[in-house]
Amino acid sequence: MAVAATVSLILDAGSRLIVDPGMVPDRQAILAPLAQLGVEPEAVTHVLLTHHHPDHTLHVALFPDAEVVDFWARYRGVVWLDHQGDGYRPSPHVSLLLTPGHSIEDVSWLAETDEGAVAFTHAWWRGDRSPQIDPLAADQHALEASRARLLELADIVVPALGGPFAVERGEEQS
Repeated sequence: MAVAATVSLILDAGSRLIVDPGMVPDRQAILAPLAQLGVEPEAVTHVLLTHHHPDHTLHVALFPDAEVVDFWARYRGVVWLDHQGDGYRPSPHVSLLLTPGHSIEDVSWLAETDEGAVAFTHAWWRGDRSPQIDPLAADQHALEASRARLLELADIVVPALGGPFAVERGEEQS
């Protein structure tokens, strides 16, 4: 099975945050777009992980000076620092949301932008929201609750393996 993670860059108040630098055909698929934006790997301040599956974590080391943040802690060099969990902010406009389901440790990252709230998540695999039933879910019921939470908070969702989709206000989970 071939998988390529959706790798995202968030620019926020001087912070440069990369979400899920996982499996890609070649690491230049991550580094070249960053270079085009003038972002060198050493300038990345944070690597944000939605969960610990290799297709989302494989290229964390491309960012040697970044603090790595997951569901329960942040890591810088050999230092392990706890954080508050749900609601933790690695930068002023980005917050962690506990969204278990695909894995028990899943989180989503919510970025507040001028265009609305953008969620970076593995609650959905693709922009067409397929598959509806996650074949690898640790807990499908928790996943459905996480999806409902995200639909309440986000205006745009960036799923784990595909392009974004817009959220219609008041829509039900699908």
